[in-house]
Amino acid sequence: MTNLIGSPKHKKLKIINISGGTEVRRRLFSLGIHKGDIVQLDTRSMFRGPVLIKNLSTDTSVAIGRGIASKITVDILE
Repeated sequence: MTNLIGSPKHKKLKIINISGGTEVRRRLFSLGIHKGDIVQLDTRSMFRGPVLIKNLSTDTSVAIGRGIASKITVDILE
């Protein structure tokens, strides 16, 4: 298990936990990111920019900041 920032690109990842407060969870919920979803890290900016993740469960892509992405714990699926 690792956080979303440390996970490899273009691998299937399952969201295990979101370790933020209610505002973080509410923000991710409004973007369509839930615990148990299968996501894929598409791009990661080199200079501390946002990360683009694709939710494979709903086939949507969203950009989130690194602070929020570091609070998402994922498990790498083979």
